[in-house]
Amino acid sequence: METLMWPLVAIVAGLVALVAGGELLVRGASLLARAMRISPLVIGLTVVAFGTSAPELGVSLQAALNGAADVAVGNVVGSNILNVLFILGLAALVTPLIVSSQLIRIDVPLLVSVSLLVWYFALDLKISRVEGIFLVSGLICYIVFCIRQSRKENQAIADQFENELPVLNQRNSSRLAQLGLIIAGLILLGLGSSWLVSGAVKLATLWGVSELVIGLTIVAAGTSLPEVVTSVVASFRGERDIAVGNVVGSNLFNLMCVLGFSSILAPQGIPVAESALHFDIPIMVAVAFVCLPIFFTGGVISRVEGGMLTFYYVAYTFFLVASQSYPDLSKDFSSVFAYGVIPTTVLTLLYSVFASVQAKRRAPSV
Repeated sequence: METLMWPLVAIVAGLVALVAGGELLVRGASLLARAMRISPLVIGLTVVAFGTSAPELGVSLQAALNGAADVAVGNVVGSNILNVLFILGLAALVTPLIVSSQLIRIDVPLLVSVSLLVWYFALDLKISRVEGIFLVSGLICYIVFCIRQSRKENQAIADQFENELPVLNQRNSSRLAQLGLIIAGLILLGLGSSWLVSGAVKLATLWGVSELVIGLTIVAAGTSLPEVVTSVVASFRGERDIAVGNVVGSNLFNLMCVLGFSSILAPQGIPVAESALHFDIPIMVAVAFVCLPIFFTGGVISRVEGGMLTFYYVAYTFFLVASQSYPDLSKDFSSVFAYGVIPTTVLTLLYSVFASVQAKRRAPSV
């Protein structure tokens, strides 16, 4: 009984720390955005997204230095798939998410382009140091562009602050206090995810669950727990730009920073497994492409679309686990994916785009 108690305590403590950390991070990021006259979207795309992606960076860098290339690549690809399908889907189920026009015009097309670029880099079954330097350089340019673009839109940002963010008083307007909230939130998110994963792995081991299943589910999702909590908390608080920006920014950070630095530090670059090249990376690219029509339809991610994304992640996870025990299942899944999932998704998204265009045409002109 005593051996069972400590994993449960770790899981509960981890959940409490994650919720508290997400709340502090979103609150601090919102206040910092207003104080610096930078839009909440840019804060979500940079400070929040990069902070919540710190676990992925730590895991991938350690894996690259230890020669565990599959972990480094799988962590990035798996996290990007989870971020869009599960985190964005779950956040949209909490409340429909309004999508900024900047995401539609710039950030999501950039995410699609970088995903395709990483797929191209992986075609020779390796991401070299030169390619890693290229990815990191792209991230630096992207951050500079985001901040400069945000500073140019002062009036629009001012209106956004008035609508979305609370009025600051003299007591909580200190820049140091805002940074303190962000740092405290990141620390709690890191501790919470570590405690929760550790407790869950121990509990699963005691219950006889295989290490493979633990690795594919608990550990893989563990590094993305900060993003999950932050986006859901942001949705509850009405900080929708932070919720959506966190997901898009985290994916860009994973590809350009985590994968970039990992390939730079790895002695011979990062080798890419053929299974990842032929299945997981194409799924990651497809998920990035799905964002375009979903974000375009009325500028809102609806609960229906959120439910569709969440269902796809559950199906993807089920396939990963089941295919290890039943290798022939991969062929059946590929057929279902090719002849069932893709056509259904395309038809659904085309209908959403058509309905959005029709609604705009019927809207009275001002």
